[in-house]
Amino acid sequence: MARNGIPALVLAALLLPAALSAADPKPAKPARSLPDDPKVRLGYALGLDVGERLKEIRNEFDLKAFEQGMEDLLKEAEPALTPQEAAKVRQEFVQRYQAQKAEERAKMGEKNKKEGEAFLAANKSKPGVVTTASGLQYQILKEGKGPSPGPRDRVTVHYKGTLLDGTVFDSSFDRGQPATFPLTGVIKGWSEGLSHFKEGGSGRLFIPPDLAYGERGAGDKIGPNAVLVFDVDLLKVEPQPEPTPPPAPGKAK
Repeated sequence: MARNGIPALVLAALLLPAALSAADPKPAKPARSLPDDPKVRLGYALGLDVGERLKEIRNEFDLKAFEQGMEDLLKEAEPALTPQEAAKVRQEFVQRYQAQKAEERAKMGEKNKKEGEAFLAANKSKPGVVTTASGLQYQILKEGKGPSPGPRDRVTVHYKGTLLDGTVFDSSFDRGQPATFPLTGVIKGWSEGLSHFKEGGSGRLFIPPDLAYGERGAGDKIGPNAVLVFDVDLLKVEPQPEPTPPPAPGKAK
């Protein structure tokens, strides 16, 4: 989904010519019976393709009018709207839809902010939970015996990220493969939080929105001002050398 605006697929369906989709197949449901006519089957497949792209706005338009517009175009009948009128209708919808989504995100952001503040206020008094000066909270569940990572180090971790309602938005455990990355490339809550862990240990991070994705959120699951909870196993720390400073002006290299 396009951030703070109309989804890219919806824009493509509204403003660009339709194209065949090569999306991954979804689990099959009981099939509707279709004649063994290639034209019928292709027509139905094309309908699924267009319908998939318009599914998110299915309540915003009249299906019969959509079918009539498609039929008029394909049969080269005189359309009920001129190209200029049709473009104006689409543009008005895009503006209306963007405003609607912006309002919804603002309400969601306010709700997430209040719920997050209440959660963190109650959570900080739980046994084992430590609150840092930045507002990050962490809890060591298993003490490791190796080094703690520095801000430039690479780490290998297994992790699960959830929202306050328990929704899992990412999990290396589910993928069955740990992740390796430099701490310079992750959100602030991760780079600060893992500095309190030791290699071989595990724990939990409670990350306030200003140390995560803030008002913008991320993807379809992480909304604006969301507090994120991560269960993390720190499997390996790979220390990285500090960058060599450039030579002082006038000195030989």
